[in-house]
Amino acid sequence: MSVNAAPARAAGRGVPEPLVALGLAAGPVVALGFTRFAYALLLPAMREDLSWNFAAAGGMNTANAIGYVLGALSAAWWARRVGSRAAFGWSIAISALMLLLSGITGGYIALATFRFLGGISTAVTFVVGSALAARVHTRGHPHRSALLVGLYMAGVGVGVVVAGLAVPAAISLFGSSGWRLGWLAMGVLALLALVPAIWAVRQVAEQRPSPAGVSARTGLRALAPTFVWYLLFGAGYVAYMTFVIALLHAQGLGTGAEAIFFVVLGLASSVGTLAVWGRVIGRLRGGHAPMFVSVVVLAGVLPVLVWHGMAAAIISAIIFGGTFMAGPTAATILARRALPPHGWTHGIALLTVAFSLGQAFGPLVSGLLSDRAGGITQGLWLSVILLALAAVAALIQREPVLASKPEPVTAVAGR
Repeated sequence: MSVNAAPARAAGRGVPEPLVALGLAAGPVVALGFTRFAYALLLPAMREDLSWNFAAAGGMNTANAIGYVLGALSAAWWARRVGSRAAFGWSIAISALMLLLSGITGGYIALATFRFLGGISTAVTFVVGSALAARVHTRGHPHRSALLVGLYMAGVGVGVVVAGLAVPAAISLFGSSGWRLGWLAMGVLALLALVPAIWAVRQVAEQRPSPAGVSARTGLRALAPTFVWYLLFGAGYVAYMTFVIALLHAQGLGTGAEAIFFVVLGLASSVGTLAVWGRVIGRLRGGHAPMFVSVVVLAGVLPVLVWHGMAAAIISAIIFGGTFMAGPTAATILARRALPPHGWTHGIALLTVAFSLGQAFGPLVSGLLSDRAGGITQGLWLSVILLALAAVAALIQREPVLASKPEPVTAVAGR
């Protein structure tokens, strides 16, 4: 598989920018929709079939998040080493392989290893893909970048919807052992996602080398409150995403209801990211966007904690699903505003490290709390606390000022 064999094609020859962003969105379909979030759907069946407690289940996502940290740390290096386009394509392929391997073993160490390696590859996919989406040419209208990044992030919701249809179907057919087929199905779909991803990435030019004497360190320092916010936000939202299906299962909702919840969540994510947050984030300044995102995501967690039943689950899915991917969108846009173009991949990578550190400890601590007398509800209240702290941290962020004049953004060849 080579995505660098030929020069990027020109969008000016009839390839609309939104189509390029949608093609790139195949990356988060695999990286987050399948590899990251679909685990919540598989968790009840895996716990039953493999006799795990909640701490063991949370530890599996912690292994994934640790890999995600390493992947985020190395993403910029891989982009420089093999090129952004090759790093994006190969990381999706490796994620697909990890999904397939997860369906052929029940050993905890092996599964944790695949989750760990999948975390590395999906972080590279997401970080490099975010930078590629941020570099898609905006025809002289920089505010359109938020819309194009929103299109890219909408891939997460698509992945969640597809997983919400495929995984419950597998479990319905084979019972608790159906989790194996669920992993295998997502692995095959991930391989198919390579087709639009490779097409799209060939439309985006490689990043030019950093201009001599230009540093992005000042911009990174200005984003310090955003780093704190992103760590807390990552811990808060992922604790919910890891255990919400287990909570609904414990409340008596069946596999069909859980599938409906996950599909609604994914649809809300795609619609909310595109129709609402992609536009709103482009207009908000400073930390207002991440603050509002944190508050709304917090509001989305509350219904399933305060009430039981399908109505509460659907309300939670709509509010939480419609907002949670606005967090990465806000972080990407803040990095774009604070840093020169040659620093975007590095800046997004470092922000993703903070995000993934939060995702590493969030599920583990939530799982430990869930194993105590208060049950899984007690563990999920951790999400509420962390998201509230994230909103406070975001308020400290001021609008970044780019100290150096940015180089022209000609990310799509032929512009």
